[in-house]
Amino acid sequence: MTTIRSLWSAATIPGAPEPFATAHLKVYYPALVTGSDTEQLSGVFQADPAGGPYPVVLVLSGVNVGQDAYRWLATELAAQGFAAVTYDWVGPLFAGQVGITPGVDLALARPGTYGDGPTCQAIAPLLERLAALNAAEGPLHGALDLDRVALFGHSAGGTVALQSGRFFPQVRAVATYGAHTMVSTMLGWPAGTIAEALVESPVMLLAGTEDGVIAASSDRYGAAADKPHDPVSRTFDEALKDRDGAHVLATVHGANHFSVVEPADPTSARSFLDRPSTVGGATARGAIAGLLAAFLRTHLRDGDPAALDTFPQDLVSVRRR
Repeated sequence: MTTIRSLWSAATIPGAPEPFATAHLKVYYPALVTGSDTEQLSGVFQADPAGGPYPVVLVLSGVNVGQDAYRWLATELAAQGFAAVTYDWVGPLFAGQVGITPGVDLALARPGTYGDGPTCQAIAPLLERLAALNAAEGPLHGALDLDRVALFGHSAGGTVALQSGRFFPQVRAVATYGAHTMVSTMLGWPAGTIAEALVESPVMLLAGTEDGVIAASSDRYGAAADKPHDPVSRTFDEALKDRDGAHVLATVHGANHFSVVEPADPTSARSFLDRPSTVGGATARGAIAGLLAAFLRTHLRDGDPAALDTFPQDLVSVRRR
């Protein structure tokens, strides 16, 4: 049985105003248990060299969703042979608000500047911090394969992942849950616009059929009231270039917008807009983690693409392009 441990660190976000210029990150990894005095006294375990260096999965949160909500997923990914990284950045949001953000550069999300750079301000400094941890003497020395990186984002975190991947050549895969590239009219986009996904890698879009948050947000995008609002499917069909079946749209039947978090925090974010899930939480999370791990193994660890076809069709629907 693989032992998973984690290591805390921090990264400075360039250009962010004080006191909101620091992201706190946590790296989950397969650990080597030796029973040494150092382990007993400090709780620090070296990464297990047997499976390393480990491809890195950077988890980009939804707005006002703390990183602990993704601990279950990070732990599962680490057990599958990845180093999973979560982070909390309390920083500027919208209209003067402050909260947990994946890092959204609105200046690069407008029609005239879109495509000039990543809309996620956090990716570059976090990758730099991981490189420093990988180079320094310590539990992660040489354990991280920073030439094989995936971005996984939930909600707004997924949107900025889709808008940022191409600017980082080490990103070999992008995956999202409850995210799309339909862009807000408040930023100057025409109503109903699906922006091009700024990625050069294979993409997996994960979605739940009971996503009430996306359904309740249609007015942000000027969506017509008499037409179905399905920006995830539209993103798959319109924002991605064909890639000979490497792109995947996987729909989990009965899951909602917050099926990817555990525990959900009812005091923050917008879970009050969500629809009730019609499938058990553990079942939904198992499907999400299994689909994501299979996709990441394919593109970061030379796994079998056919693994995505082994999920029960009454729980998961899969499309490719």
